[in-house]
Amino acid sequence: MPLFSEVVLALVLAVVFGFVAHSLRQPPIIGFILAGVAVGLFASSGEAAVDVIGGLAPIGAALLLFLVGLEMSVGSLRSMGWPSLVGGAAQVVITFAVGYLIASALGFAALPAAYLAAALTFSSTIIVVKLVSEKRELTSLYGRITVGFLLVQDLVAILILILLSGAQGGQMAVLGLATTLIKGGALVALTFYVSRFFPRWLDRVGRPQEMLYLFSIAWALGVSLVTEAIGLSIEIGGFLAGLALASSSEHFQIGAKLRPVRDFFLILFFVSLGTKVLTAGAVVPIGSAVLLSLFVLVGSPLIVLVIMGALGFRARTSFTTAVSLAQISEFSLVLAALGLRLGHLNPSETNLVTLVGIITIFVSSYLIIYSDKLYRMLKPILKVFEFRRKLIEEVPIAGEYKDHIVLVGIHRTGYSILQTLVKSGTRFVAVDFDPVLVKSLRSKGVPIVYGDITDEEIQEVINLGGAKAVISTVPDVKDNQTILFAVKEVNKRARIILTAQEKEEAVQLYREGASYVIQPHFVGGWELARAIGSKNDFSGLIKLQERDAKVLDLRGLGK
Repeated sequence: MPLFSEVVLALVLAVVFGFVAHSLRQPPIIGFILAGVAVGLFASSGEAAVDVIGGLAPIGAALLLFLVGLEMSVGSLRSMGWPSLVGGAAQVVITFAVGYLIASALGFAALPAAYLAAALTFSSTIIVVKLVSEKRELTSLYGRITVGFLLVQDLVAILILILLSGAQGGQMAVLGLATTLIKGGALVALTFYVSRFFPRWLDRVGRPQEMLYLFSIAWALGVSLVTEAIGLSIEIGGFLAGLALASSSEHFQIGAKLRPVRDFFLILFFVSLGTKVLTAGAVVPIGSAVLLSLFVLVGSPLIVLVIMGALGFRARTSFTTAVSLAQISEFSLVLAALGLRLGHLNPSETNLVTLVGIITIFVSSYLIIYSDKLYRMLKPILKVFEFRRKLIEEVPIAGEYKDHIVLVGIHRTGYSILQTLVKSGTRFVAVDFDPVLVKSLRSKGVPIVYGDITDEEIQEVINLGGAKAVISTVPDVKDNQTILFAVKEVNKRARIILTAQEKEEAVQLYREGASYVIQPHFVGGWELARAIGSKNDFSGLIKLQERDAKVLDLRGLGK
C-alpha cells in the first residue's frame, strides 16, 4: 500500500474509533490508540507509513508540553491552595513509592520500575478536566482540589522528564544524572531570564496573526530541537518554550491557535503507540497489566482517600477527588515513548504502559461520570476515612440557626447580597468552598461554613430544614437543582432563590419549583436598556452612577 494511502488510512481509522469511543462516553484517546492497533494489522514495523507516523508523533508530545508550560503561570501556582499543594505532593511520593515496589516485585529492573512507577503516578489533565467540566463540577470544592493535584503532578512530571533524560543506556549513572541536572538547571534559569524581555519583543512580532502562529510553532519545535541536541528530551524543550511565553500578553491567543495543531499531532502520537503494540513484535504481560491497572483504579484512590482524610476533608469530597484521579496520564504515555526512544524501556514494557492506559482511562471515565451514585452506595464504608476529629469542611458556627437565610456562593453577586444581609442585621449563614475567602470573612465575624453545599452533612450543619430562605448565586444548574430538591425535601415553606446563566436553565428551575431565578445577563441588559431611555438620551445613566458611587465609594465622580 502506498505511503499516502496508509497515512490517510491511519487518520480515517482514528476518526472512526474516536467516534466509537465518544459514543461509549469515553475520551477519544482510547479510540486513537485502538486505531493504531488496527493500522498495525495492515502494516509491519518496516513499512514507511508506520515509520512516518512514528517520526511525526514526538511533535505532538512537544506541543502538548509547550501548551502546559504556556499555562503554567505564577498565579496558577499561588491559586492551588495548601490542600492541593500538600495533598498533591503526598500523593505523588506515596503512589510512586508503592508503584515502584509493585513493579520491582513483578520482576522489573530498577530503571524500568522507575518508569512504570512514574507512569502510574500521574493522572490525565486532559481527560479529568474534560469529564469534570461536562458534569459542570470543575468549580466545586473537589473540582478545584483535583485541578490542584493535577498541577502538582504536572510540575513533578517535568522534573522526572529531566531526571530520566540523564539515564543513558539503561544505567542511572551519577555523572550522567549530575550533568543532566546542571543542563536542566541552566536551561530553566535561561528560560526565566528570557521570559523577562521576550514577551515585549513578541508584542511587536506577533501583531500579524499569521506571523504569531508561525512563530509559536517554530519557537516550540526549535527549542525542543536544541534541548535534544544537548542531551535532554524534546518534551523538556517544549515545556521550557511554553514557560518562556507564559507571561506574554499573547499567550491566550497562542494557546487557542496551537491547540488544533497539537491535537492533530497528538492523534498521530497515540496512533503511533497503538501501531507499536503489534508491530514491535513484543508480548505484553497481561497479568502485570491487570495488576498495575487494579493499583491505579483501586490502590491509587485509596491513597488519595487517606491523604484527604488526614487533611480533614469529608468523605464525599475525598471520594470524588480520588476517583477523578484513577487513570494514568498522557504524560505516562509520553514517558513510555521517551523511555523506548532512549533505550531505557523495551517494546514490551512500553506496550504494558499503553495497555494500562487503555484499561484505566476506559474504567475511570465511568467512575467519574457516576461518582455521585457510587458515593451513595459506598457512603457507610467511606465514612471510615473521616478519621480527624475536626473536619475543615465542618466548622461550628456560633448559635442555633433557625428561621434564617442561607446564602450559597460569595463571589460577585453573592458578595453584594452578603453586604446587604450584614448591614440589615438579618440572621443568616453563608456557605463557600474558597478556604481563603472563608478564613477572611470569618475573621470579620461573618457566619460562614467552608464546604460543598451539595454534601448532605453540610446541609445539616447549616440547618437547611430550619431556613426561611435559601439564596444560591452559584451559576451551575446541577448544583442549583441539588439545592432545590434538598430544600423541598426538608423544608416546604422556604423561599428558594437560584441563579441561571441561560434562559433554558431558568425555565427549568422555575418549573421545578424555584421561587425566583436570578439571571445576571438578563437583569444587567434590562437595567442598561432602562438607563438608555425610550428617547435614546441615556437619561438613566446618572441614577446608575449615583447608585454605584454609594456602593463602590467612587468619590469625586463627575467632578
